[in-house]
Amino acid sequence: MVTADSNSKGSCRRDVRPPMATYSPSLWGDIFSTLSFDDQVQKKCVEAMEPLKKDVRSMLMAANSMKLIALIDKLERLGLAYNFETEIEEKLQEISENEDDDYDLFTTALRFRLLRQHQYHVSCGVFDKFTDNLSSSDTEGLLSLYEAAHARIHGEGILEEAVAFTTHHLTRVLQQLESPLKDKVKRALEQALHRGVPIIETRFYLSLYERDESRDELLLKLAKYNFSFLQNLYRKELCQVSRWWNNFDLKTKLSYARDRLIECYLWGVSIHFEPQYSDVRIAVAKSMQMVSTMDDTYDNYATLEEADLLTEILERWDIKEIDRLPDYMKIFYRFVMSIYEDYEREAAKQGKSFAVPYFRETVKQLGRAYNQELKWVMEREMPTFEEYFKNSVITSCIYVMFTALVPGMKSVTKETIDWLLSEPNIVISTARMGRHLEDLGSHERENKGGKMLTVVDCYMQQHGASKQETLAKFAELVEDGWKNVNTEWVATTSVAKEMVEQLLNYARIAEVTYKNSEDNYTNPDKVLGPQIAALFVDPVVI
Repeated sequence: MVTADSNSKGSCRRDVRPPMATYSPSLWGDIFSTLSFDDQVQKKCVEAMEPLKKDVRSMLMAANSMKLIALIDKLERLGLAYNFETEIEEKLQEISENEDDDYDLFTTALRFRLLRQHQYHVSCGVFDKFTDNLSSSDTEGLLSLYEAAHARIHGEGILEEAVAFTTHHLTRVLQQLESPLKDKVKRALEQALHRGVPIIETRFYLSLYERDESRDELLLKLAKYNFSFLQNLYRKELCQVSRWWNNFDLKTKLSYARDRLIECYLWGVSIHFEPQYSDVRIAVAKSMQMVSTMDDTYDNYATLEEADLLTEILERWDIKEIDRLPDYMKIFYRFVMSIYEDYEREAAKQGKSFAVPYFRETVKQLGRAYNQELKWVMEREMPTFEEYFKNSVITSCIYVMFTALVPGMKSVTKETIDWLLSEPNIVISTARMGRHLEDLGSHERENKGGKMLTVVDCYMQQHGASKQETLAKFAELVEDGWKNVNTEWVATTSVAKEMVEQLLNYARIAEVTYKNSEDNYTNPDKVLGPQIAALFVDPVVI
C-alpha cells in the first residue's frame, strides 16, 4: 500500500463527509424539454433524399481508382455512408485487392486510413516508397498522411515518424494557407479525424464543404437534408429524455450531483448517430446520468458509513430495504430502481430479457468499485497504481453503459454479453484508455484543492515522480492505449461489427470529453457546449 501520511493512516472518521465540490447548473436550462418534433420536416427530408440517394448510388458504383477512394471519404465525412453501407463495403473490398503503385501520397494515405477504419489488415509498408522523397510543400498529401498515421498500431515506426513530421510541417505552414485547406489543417491539428466523434466531425466538415469551391452540389444537398433529418430526430429524443429527467427533479433534491443529462445524451449520439439507434442513444443518456449521480453520491457527499450501507443495499437489490438509507440516498436508490424497472420492461419488449441480470450486476459492481475508491481516498491509504487501476476499469463505467444499451441493439445476443464481460482485449484497452483520459482531465477537480488523493498522487508516490512527469506518463499511456484499441479494432471480428464499433466510439467521445487534459463533462461551456449547440440547436440552411 502507498500511504500519503503515516500519521493519518486509517484515522478517518466514518461519519465525516468528503469536501464537497459545487457544480454549475446545466448550461441548457429546460430548453430541450420544450422542443417539438416536426413530422413534416422529416417527411420533406425523406422525400428530397430518395432521388438524391439514387444519383449518389449510381455515382458510387461508377467510380473507380482515386476518384472512388475520395468519394467514399467524402460520404463518410458528410455523415452519409450509412445510406450506402452495402455498396461501400463492396467497393472497399475491391480497393483492398487493388493497390496502385502510381498512387500519390494523398491517395495512398487515404486508402490506408479508410481500409483500416473498416477493419481491413493493411500494411504500413505502403508508405515505404515515400520515405526519401516526402515534400514539405505537399500540404494535401501531408494532411492525408497525418490523418492516416492516427490509425497506427504498435510497431509501425514509419507512422510514428509520420506523426511528428506532419505535425511539425502542418503547424509551420498553417498561417500561410488559404481556406478551405487552412480550415482542414487547423481542425486536424486540433482533432485528428480517426480519434474524433463521427457526428461532431460531420457537422464541422459540412460547414467547411459548403465553402469549398470544388464541392459536389449533389453531395452537399444530400448531406444537408440528411443532417436536418438527423437533427430533428435528436431533438425528439432530447425532448423525451429531458422530460424523463425532470420528473425525478434530482437537480434540486440532490444538489451535490452534476446535472449533465444533455452531455450524457451527446455520449449516446457519439456511440451511434445513425437513425436506427434511437433506443441506444436514450439508454446511454439515462444510464450515464445514473452513474454520474452515483459517482457524485460516493465521491462528493457520502460518509464512509453511508457509502458502505448504500453498497450493501445495492447488493441486496430489494426496494424493501430502502428505509435503512438516509433520506438523500433513498432518493438516489429510487432513481436507480426506476431505471432498472424501465430496463426490465424494454428488454422484455425487445426479446432481450437475458440481459437484465447482467445490467443489475454491473450496477452492483460499480457501487463496489466507487466504495473502494472512497475508502482509499478518505483513509488516505492508497493502493499500488496497478491495484487502483484495476478498480478504475470498473469506474470507467464501460460495463454499465454497454449492458444498458443491449435492448436497443438487434444484433446483440446473450453470447455477445458473455463476450463483453469476459474481459476481451478491446474492452480492457478501451476502458483503460478512457480512464487515463478521464484521470488527465478530472484529477484537478477530484483532488479538491489538495484535500483528496487521486490516481495521480498514487502514481507519483509509488514511482517517486513529479506531477509533471506523472501527467506526461498518463499522456503516453493514452497514446499506447490508442494503438491497443486500433490493433484490437482490426483483430476483433468474432462479434458483430456494430458492437465493436461502439467501443471505438467510446474511446473517441472520451478523448473529446477530456480534451487537453480538461474535464469538459463537468465544465462543458468551452468544448462540449458549442458542439451540442451545433448538433442539436443550430439548423443547417438548405
